[in-house]
Amino acid sequence: MLRFIARRLLGAVITLLIISAVTFMLFYAVPRDPARLACGKLCTPETLEVIRHNMGITDSLPVQYWHWLTGIFVGRDFASFGNCDAPCLGYSFVNREPVLATIWDRFPTTLSLALGASVVFLIFGVGMGMVAAMKQGKAVDKIASSASLVASSMQIYFVGTLALYFFVYQWHILDQPSYTNFSTNPGAWFSGLMLPWMILALIFTANYTRMTRSQMVETLSEDYVRTARAKGLSGRTVFFRFAWRGAMGPIVTIFGIDLGVLLGGAMITEKTFSLQGIGMLAVKSVQTSDLPMLLGVMVLTASFVVVANIVVDACYALIDPRIRLA
Repeated sequence: MLRFIARRLLGAVITLLIISAVTFMLFYAVPRDPARLACGKLCTPETLEVIRHNMGITDSLPVQYWHWLTGIFVGRDFASFGNCDAPCLGYSFVNREPVLATIWDRFPTTLSLALGASVVFLIFGVGMGMVAAMKQGKAVDKIASSASLVASSMQIYFVGTLALYFFVYQWHILDQPSYTNFSTNPGAWFSGLMLPWMILALIFTANYTRMTRSQMVETLSEDYVRTARAKGLSGRTVFFRFAWRGAMGPIVTIFGIDLGVLLGGAMITEKTFSLQGIGMLAVKSVQTSDLPMLLGVMVLTASFVVVANIVVDACYALIDPRIRLA
């Protein structure tokens, strides 16, 4: 197990290095003048020169990337901003604040949105999928399959806008979506994120319902499940003790990827409900051509996905005893 984790950690470091290098190339090498792109429309010659100096445009591209990479581990000095302690991802050209500090300031909103929605779509998605597989071919199965197909075809920006209009502005059933620190006011935290959780979970619930049903139906036809039935075990025991555990492997894999992506920012949901999380930060960075902020968000999102995959792989042996990690 330890050897497996060590290999995966080494692979994760290499993967993140490749992702950061490719992302750096896309952001800093493709534009003809990254400094002018970062400077914006109202750019004076003095500001342009300061940005070029801070970005190290006079250096070669490998040297620029090396300075950015070493800043993560040992920090970096900027002529206009001063010292940036490790881990340093640079300074934003929009708010003149450290990139990492700005990201961590938005992270609690994204974390609350991602974890809350994950709880909702796992409970309802996996639960409905298991019921549909248990009642295969019956009315419950057909209703669940049809509902998941309709829900998966919906778009968050459309359903979210309708939900805001009816549940918040017309019927006053739910509060205006917002983020409040959990430690400050748990009630306001819950009520402010309830509608975003429901809308974000709607699409995922549909996908997990169909996925769980298909995996359960396939697992129920496996030889070891039929053997358990032939030995006289009850249908409930066979379903939950054997089939359910065998079907959860692919679902956990997809969940790890989905959770990693959501932690990197649910852009459409945050934009729809005006939640100031990492997703909204990425959208604003694109609009303002804030290259250091975009690079920081990209690397952080990739890190979440890589770490989530390692955790998922490490959990396989607990989910399915047939899997052994060397």
